[in-house]
Amino acid sequence: MIRIGLVGVGKIARDQHIPALAADARYRLVAAASRTKPDLGVLPVFHDIEEMLAQGPALDAVALCTPPQARRETALAALRAGKHVFLEKPPGASVGEVAELAAVARAQGVVLFTSWHSRFAAGVAPAKAWLSTRRVREVAIEWREDVRRWHPGQTWIWEAGGLGVFDPAINALSILTEILPTEAFVTGATLQVPENVQSPVAAHVDMTNLDGARITADLDFLQTGPQTWDLTARTDDGVLKLSMGGAELTLDGQPVEVGENREYPGLYDRFATLIARRESEVDARPLTLVADAFLLGTRESVEAFVE
Repeated sequence: MIRIGLVGVGKIARDQHIPALAADARYRLVAAASRTKPDLGVLPVFHDIEEMLAQGPALDAVALCTPPQARRETALAALRAGKHVFLEKPPGASVGEVAELAAVARAQGVVLFTSWHSRFAAGVAPAKAWLSTRRVREVAIEWREDVRRWHPGQTWIWEAGGLGVFDPAINALSILTEILPTEAFVTGATLQVPENVQSPVAAHVDMTNLDGARITADLDFLQTGPQTWDLTARTDDGVLKLSMGGAELTLDGQPVEVGENREYPGLYDRFATLIARRESEVDARPLTLVADAFLLGTRESVEAFVE
C-alpha cells in the first residue's frame, strides 16, 4: 500500500487524480494540501506541503498538482523529506529545475516521476510501434482548444512560467517525443502574445529531426465549439493519425482498435511500478521543445485577453 498525499486540489486533481487513486488498490490517499482548503470529506486538508509533512499522517509519496511556478520548492520539500514524487505536467517552470529535482531525488534515494498523461492515451503505444519501422517524412500537429472552458479563472497560466497555449500543447509534444523514432528539435516559432499577459495565446512552431522530417505545430487557445487535438504523421509507408489527444488512431484513414482510454490510471500504474523498482523516470524533452520555442520564437502582440 502506497500512502500518498496530494498537493494542489484544483480541476485536474478533482477530475483525474482523485478518481484514479480511488480506483487503484495499491494506493491510499491519506492527506491533501491546498491553500483553498476544499472539503474532501474525512480526508485531512493542510495549508501547504510543509504543514502536511509536519502535522499530517505518514506518507510514502506525494503527487504535485500545483501550477508550475510553485512546483520546485514544493517538490524539494517532499524529496528532502524522503518521499517519492509524482509531478503533474509540465514538470516545472524551467528545464534546469527539473534536472535539479532529479539530482536531489538520486541523492535522497527516492523516485521522481515526470508524468506525461497524453503518452498513456490509448492510441500512443500502437502508434509508436507502427512508426518504429518506418521513416517519417512529415508531422503536422493541430492543437486547438478553448482556454475559457478548460482553465476558467486560472490566471497563473498567463503569467511568466505559465506557458499559455503551450500548457495544453505540451501534451502534443509529449506524444511527439514518445512516438518519433528520432529526436525532434525546434527550428523556429511565431508566438502571439496578448498585450495584457506574459504568455502566448496562439503559436506556430517549426521543427525537424535528424532524418530531415518537416514537423509543424499549430496551436490556439481560443477555439470554441469542437476541440482539436490531432497529430498526423506521413511516412514512406502510409499516413498515421492520432485524434482526440491520442485516444483514437487511424492508418491511411482506417480506424484501428486501441481499447479503452485510461490516461491517469496508466500514470499511477507506472508510478507504482517505478516505486517498486526504486527507479526514477525523468523526461524533460517536451518542456525543452517549449523552452526552445520561446528562445527562437518571434513575438507578435495581439489584442488583450479578457476572460
